[in-house]
Amino acid sequence: MGLRLPQQMTPQAPELNALLVAVAADRDRAAFGALFDHFAPRVKAYLLRLGASPALAEDLAQEALLSLWRKAHLFDPAKASAATWLFTIARNLRIDAIRRERRPELSPEDFMTEAEPMADDGLAQADDEARLRAALKQLPADQIQVVELSFFADKPHSQIAAELDIPLGTVKSRLRLAMARLKRGLGEVS
Repeated sequence: MGLRLPQQMTPQAPELNALLVAVAADRDRAAFGALFDHFAPRVKAYLLRLGASPALAEDLAQEALLSLWRKAHLFDPAKASAATWLFTIARNLRIDAIRRERRPELSPEDFMTEAEPMADDGLAQADDEARLRAALKQLPADQIQVVELSFFADKPHSQIAAELDIPLGTVKSRLRLAMARLKRGLGEVS
């Protein structure tokens, strides 16, 4: 069953193709071993010529040969030789590695700023809050009630209407009027 390569001779394309077909057809481990022994150093040398570091070339060569084992059933000797097929896999793996190097994976922490808030930011926020409280005090009680339920209690308009026993349109009108007054009171006239 197991096809073997002659020890002293370099195998020719038909012999390599036959070995790969045996791997595809029968999952022939001896044929795979012969292909591995023949191609592993050649694929690694090829990847080194493509600019891969020795460690990466070793990893990619092993990955290419693992792909040969896994995808042997996809090999078609009418389209390419075993060598062409395997070196194409190796080249594609090298291209993928280059793409990963150029586009490192980013984590959400890469986008988070860790800067401390500026001292004047705290003062500005406190000033804004004081102005908002003062503007809220200028609203009529029915508008304050709707604003508090909508924005501070985060309730939907329909629930506010049910709780206050008023029509939904009235809730929306009160919110619209309150927002207009707050804008004017905060100096944001539009």
